[in-house]
Amino acid sequence: MLVGIATGDDAGVYRLTPELALVNTVDFFTPVVDDPFMYGQIAAANALSDIYAMGGVPRTALNIVCWPQSGLPAEMLTEILRGGAAKVEEAGAVIVGGHSVADEEVKYGLAVSGTIDPRRIIRNVGAQPGDALLLTKPLGTGVLMTALKRDRLREEFYLPAVRTMARLNREAAQAMLRFPVHASTDITGFGLMGHAMGMAESSGVTLVFEEFDLPLLPGALEACDEKMLPGGALRNREYFAPRVSIAEEVVENVATLTFDPQTSGGLLIALPEVHAADLLVALQQGGCLEAAIVGRVIDKRAHAIELR
Repeated sequence: MLVGIATGDDAGVYRLTPELALVNTVDFFTPVVDDPFMYGQIAAANALSDIYAMGGVPRTALNIVCWPQSGLPAEMLTEILRGGAAKVEEAGAVIVGGHSVADEEVKYGLAVSGTIDPRRIIRNVGAQPGDALLLTKPLGTGVLMTALKRDRLREEFYLPAVRTMARLNREAAQAMLRFPVHASTDITGFGLMGHAMGMAESSGVTLVFEEFDLPLLPGALEACDEKMLPGGALRNREYFAPRVSIAEEVVENVATLTFDPQTSGGLLIALPEVHAADLLVALQQGGCLEAAIVGRVIDKRAHAIELR
């Protein structure tokens, strides 16, 4: 076992040979959109993301399904599975089976196995003072999907959010592997602050984020204005805030979005600052148009994270 649960990495890694290792992960959740096909795509992209965050390549996937015994048409489940299969195929992997259980609450996701070079594993441990921080997708899916559930989300804000959630982190991972990256993690349910916290504390450093450099989804600030806050955002802030220093001049809605739980969010990448601009260009050329340099790594201070 090369990577287990000790540091809260995105996936586990088991070495088979000096040149080959398995990387494994699992993730599933309740619907975030009404369209069953799109829900399947988003759930699959989210599960595949953990493989990409480690620098691995997805190879096989198993469906995980929770479905009520009555009340919903079988065609809806077919569409969910079809959406997941389409995203797995896009990733160049194959679905080899799965398992379902009767449950009153719908849930779908994947258990994914991939391959990785054991000499080139990118973990959430290893960020160093002097590194730049890059984020490959914008923030705000949590508040926007909460607005959707409350029938308060305008269509022009819905489409960008859905597209970013359904987009694979494959191109981001491929770009990342071309540079001497020190650490990486994907941003999901614990929000930017929660996942960055894992990187900072495991690496023994402080991460500094710049308010105006953070990419935000269209409509995210408006959703905060209307108090479209998911329960996860409140729990994240309550739990992580004592280890975060937020400057007084930071806009409250922006601070809120750093704790917002993301679905199929982007990668947070730490690498030497001298390579940051080149990686940003590579990310944008690969289709990660909202990618941005969002901060830097400094020597450990009183707080694990600073938002300025």
